[in-house]
Amino acid sequence: MINKSIFKVTLLFILFSFFQMQGQIAYNGNPDTSFETARKLAFNQQRKQAQDTLINILTKYPNYHEIRSFLATTYAWDGDYKKARKEFAYVIEKAPENKENWIAAIKNESWSEAPYEALEMSKKALKIFPNDSDLTILKATALKNTNNSLEAQNTIKEFVTKNPDDQKSKEFLDDLNSTLRTNTIGIRSAVDLYSKTFDPMQYYTLSYGKQTKYGSIIGKYNFNRRFNENGSQIEFDLYPKITKGLYAYLNVGFANTFLFPDLRYGAELYKSLPHSLEISAGFRTLKYSTTTNIYTGSIGWYTGNSYWSLRPYFTPGEGGTSTSAALNYRKYRSNADNYISFMYSMGVSPEVNQFLFDTNDSPIVNLKTQRFNISYFFSTSKNKNAWGAQFDIAHQEISFDPGNYFWIYSLTLSWDLRFK
Repeated sequence: MINKSIFKVTLLFILFSFFQMQGQIAYNGNPDTSFETARKLAFNQQRKQAQDTLINILTKYPNYHEIRSFLATTYAWDGDYKKARKEFAYVIEKAPENKENWIAAIKNESWSEAPYEALEMSKKALKIFPNDSDLTILKATALKNTNNSLEAQNTIKEFVTKNPDDQKSKEFLDDLNSTLRTNTIGIRSAVDLYSKTFDPMQYYTLSYGKQTKYGSIIGKYNFNRRFNENGSQIEFDLYPKITKGLYAYLNVGFANTFLFPDLRYGAELYKSLPHSLEISAGFRTLKYSTTTNIYTGSIGWYTGNSYWSLRPYFTPGEGGTSTSAALNYRKYRSNADNYISFMYSMGVSPEVNQFLFDTNDSPIVNLKTQRFNISYFFSTSKNKNAWGAQFDIAHQEISFDPGNYFWIYSLTLSWDLRFK
């Protein structure tokens, strides 16, 4: 019995060693002939066999870039965008002068629903191939998918002006003009439910936004019902473009009710950095019977079809400077209107939570509060309608009863209608 067991183990070891040696046998065929065979296999829906052949060739010819690029393309066809991204990155690093590799790599990012990554790659490619029609169209496509349709339009217009005979760019511009919508009407409705102390509170916003070549402007009418009282506020947001990679946020709001600050205003500068990073710094001011100043900023990072953002708030007061912060993660799909978002925050900022309390805002900033938010946003065909749903849960200390807590459950629904 023991001898039979030893024989089986020995046989298995020999077979394993044999197959391992087989896998280590170096490729020794004609790479061009094998490449042509792999292409035929790939185009005849036998991509796994084609990929095995291509990988085998690359064991001996790792810098046969055309083969590696085609391997990456087959991965993209199969929806294996991560593998494709790795192979495209290799050939672009080794041969950045090959335009076709850049085009294929950018398309892979677009297909993988990573428009921000596609935009960054197109910008890099255009530094090597300036005034190229294909790359300019890819850049404009990425701009459109990141909700920068006017910038996409300006990019193509500028190219067509310089290249009036380029038919592809002219057709792309015509198609873009037919779908471009620069006006938005939005409705937002929210309700807060409290585990104790407060009755439900309701919030409504009607907004109108206009995109221009100088930036966008949004007007809002906010209406709240809290503490059995009704109140409204007029508010304006502006996002002026200052120069390439630098824009601002400006805000002002007016009200004549204790449910809102009598006056609010703020400003913030945003600066794009290399490696898909963005930083900002600014302030907000809320004027009730007293004035509250809040200093804030953010650091954001686009990576593939994901976005991370960290935003702290610093609020000076008589008892010292209070601090709160929020961490946000977004997973984008086809464009900037389609994503799922998760946010976790600690502390309360009067900027974010200006609707939760009465005029005595300053003491609440240091409250021990944790908040979690999940949001889902999506659009209909051609992005004419954009919808959103958010659920928020918070565990918050009661401002007039320190040491005691309540739960807040919030639901928000929104709808935007876009038109020319």
